[in-house]
Amino acid sequence: MKLSDAHILIVPGYTNSGPDHWQSRWERKMSTARRVEQAEWAKPVREDWVARMVEEVNAAEKPVVIVAHSLGVATAVHALPHIEKKIAGAFLVAPPDVANAGIRPKHLMTFGPYPRDPLPFPSLMVASRNDPFGSYEHADDIAKSWGSLLVDAGESGHLNTESGHGPWPEGTMVFAQFLSRLQP
Repeated sequence: MKLSDAHILIVPGYTNSGPDHWQSRWERKMSTARRVEQAEWAKPVREDWVARMVEEVNAAEKPVVIVAHSLGVATAVHALPHIEKKIAGAFLVAPPDVANAGIRPKHLMTFGPYPRDPLPFPSLMVASRNDPFGSYEHADDIAKSWGSLLVDAGESGHLNTESGHGPWPEGTMVFAQFLSRLQP
């Protein structure tokens, strides 16, 4: 699949992705990319976030490729039963352990637990071995249940601007390879 064949849907996590975050950079570079905007980034409500995601996917005129980070991963997966349009694939990065009672802020737990059914489209997950919001073992477990290919990002933190992943050229290369294997 070529970029022009798809609607790239950027799904940020808690507090949004700032201007230097890799998601924002990708959105600016990809002509077919659009961000799922949320009314309340700092106090996410699962039902509201899922509803916005569903609206965006169902409004797409081309097959959708989801690019989700952190709480955006949970949003995307919870939205699936309500989506009517074709999703060509999902690129899932740094999924937080939303069922972990130690997660902060606590209201993020309202996005858990994750559904365990296999995803009905190809998916690739990138996870770090020292992500403060979710262990690599947790990511491996949900990747297996979803049928996602898991890419080990090593010790890369939460794969966000704070962990040094503004431009994230390695992520760009992995995404390009993933996209090239998808069917329009």
